[in-house]
Amino acid sequence: MSSNYWEPPKNNLALEINNLSKIYNNEDNDIALDNICLTVKVGSIFGLLGPNGAGKSTLINIISGTVFKTSGNVLIWGIDIDKKRKQSKLAVGVVPQELNIDAFFTPNELLNLHSGMFNVPKIARKTDELLRLMDLSDKAQSYSRKLSGGMRRRLLVAKAMVHTPPILILDEPTAGVDVELRQKLWSHFKELNKLGVTIILTTHYLEEAENLCDHIAIINHGKIVANESKKSLLRKLNEKIIYIKFKNNIDKKSEQALKKIGTIKFDSNELQINFKPDKISMKKIIKIIYETDIDIIDLSTKDASLEDVFINITSKK
Repeated sequence: MSSNYWEPPKNNLALEINNLSKIYNNEDNDIALDNICLTVKVGSIFGLLGPNGAGKSTLINIISGTVFKTSGNVLIWGIDIDKKRKQSKLAVGVVPQELNIDAFFTPNELLNLHSGMFNVPKIARKTDELLRLMDLSDKAQSYSRKLSGGMRRRLLVAKAMVHTPPILILDEPTAGVDVELRQKLWSHFKELNKLGVTIILTTHYLEEAENLCDHIAIINHGKIVANESKKSLLRKLNEKIIYIKFKNNIDKKSEQALKKIGTIKFDSNELQINFKPDKISMKKIIKIIYETDIDIIDLSTKDASLEDVFINITSKK
């Protein structure tokens, strides 16, 4: 969907943020963003994560041009938002969390209307292409109020893309959507990214970020507390989990032996052991388990998830 008009910046950065701060002038002079530095590469799917009140919405609103920053510098597709605010806003499409769709318009009418708001000439409009891309061609003439929740979400994505922006911001795009529809939306986001659209994703579904993103930043209390590739972030926790299902009770001697592996936790007839791979080898773990008297029904291992990393990082004071 990227237009030839939006040639990639020479440094290949879709977004550059340097020393960005936002202080709300209320009674407490709340610091929403505290000297943030961040870059997003062209063509990436970039995850922006953080607990409620961390500063995600403020950051997204500054990028999209609905909130003014207090200080710092922001370049969107190489465009300084202070020098060319209108042009920088055109480089971004935003899919909000709220379903802000007029119930009495059809998807076809809505996309054409929105295209007109962006001064897209009729001959250059991509209404049919967007509807086809979002699997909404058969609903083009149906009233929006008759669309399912998943269809409305896809229509919001199409609406954000009418002016062919090179950057798409997805703000909690699958909130309130069931598992099946969420999977479908993920495939649409991946397809857009393959077509050259740089995506910035905010989400509370950490499984979503783990599935979609190649790079992740975590913001907490207005500061960036992590900013690296997804693979690097997952390695950082250095933790794996062993699950053991057993028949009979585990005696004290076996329990003490298992503690040599890592932290243990019982749940009915299942045992969970959290261990650090760089501290103990799998060969030694198997030897310890083999030498116990545990009557094992099943045994499995699991790598640390993005959720584990997120909790570990944001729980630090």
